[in-house]
Amino acid sequence: MDVAAADPDTVLDTLDRRLVCALQVNGRAGAGRIAEVLGVSPRTVTRRLVRLQQTGLVRVVRMPDVEDAAVGALLLRIRVLRGKGEAVARALAERPDVPFVDVMLGGQEVGAVMLAGAGARDRLLHGQLPATAAVTETTVHAVLHAFADAGQWRSGHLEEAEAAALAEPPVARPAFGSVSLDALDKLDRDLLARLGEDARQSHAMLAAAAGTPESTVRRRLHRLDGAGLLRTHVTVDPRLLGLAVDANLWLDVPPGRLAAVGAALGRHPQVHGVFATSGPANLMAAVFCPDHGGLYRFVTDTLGPLGVGRAETAIVARAVKRAGVPLRPPGAEALRPRAARP
Repeated sequence: MDVAAADPDTVLDTLDRRLVCALQVNGRAGAGRIAEVLGVSPRTVTRRLVRLQQTGLVRVVRMPDVEDAAVGALLLRIRVLRGKGEAVARALAERPDVPFVDVMLGGQEVGAVMLAGAGARDRLLHGQLPATAAVTETTVHAVLHAFADAGQWRSGHLEEAEAAALAEPPVARPAFGSVSLDALDKLDRDLLARLGEDARQSHAMLAAAAGTPESTVRRRLHRLDGAGLLRTHVTVDPRLLGLAVDANLWLDVPPGRLAAVGAALGRHPQVHGVFATSGPANLMAAVFCPDHGGLYRFVTDTLGPLGVGRAETAIVARAVKRAGVPLRPPGAEALRPRAARP
């Protein structure tokens, strides 16, 4: 038996997994629309979604546009003394400019993504981390190109027709770079901040919180969506979906093959992030697998034919923060599926 196999007491049942996948496709879809597509009652969908959200198992948050936020982001690999990984990870997770934090297998490496200006970046890399006695080494990779990110990953529990029925119709977007965050006014920023906490808030809830008419909120959200600013991300521990192994693959790819390999991995259903990077590895892919055997098959059957020159595999022991949301560890009673739930 694979020691990384998902604990059957800490996985979601089939309908819950389908609900998670529906939210991955359209994080703001209403319960009625989801119920119609999945063929269950709206009452059941509402009850299930409330439970998943209130227990903290699932959160839907706004995620910045991948081209806007990822390029120029820093991927950090922080080596720490034995027994210090959790403390360093928690300290990084408290920073609003660090949306992703993982403790790697063995506990002596912490992985993180940093989105910050030069000042905050330099204070962390040149001052705070070197002055931390628990940190022994820091490797920094800059993201040069994003092929796919966590907001685009789908867990694969819906049929293609179901996913298509849930997807929002495409919105005409302006040319990349033509919309500046500096041009947003106070109401725009307030709406984006609230959706960053809970992207499933209704127009009425947002209007009440902002003290503005609901029609104004609808117009503003439509404009923000057109600017590519309303992407959503479902934060859920992959082990609850039966995916016990989360790994970062640091790949050495011939420059002439980099674009093709990155695009191919970005389309793979197990991959939840692919980035061209600076540093000794020029491509990083984050992959979910059901067990260690599945990771082996991914390396041999998927990476092998792509002509990857070298692959370093770093397995995540625990995801601490994803898309700005701290994750609760699995194992609590709320994780246990209830038999014969309607």
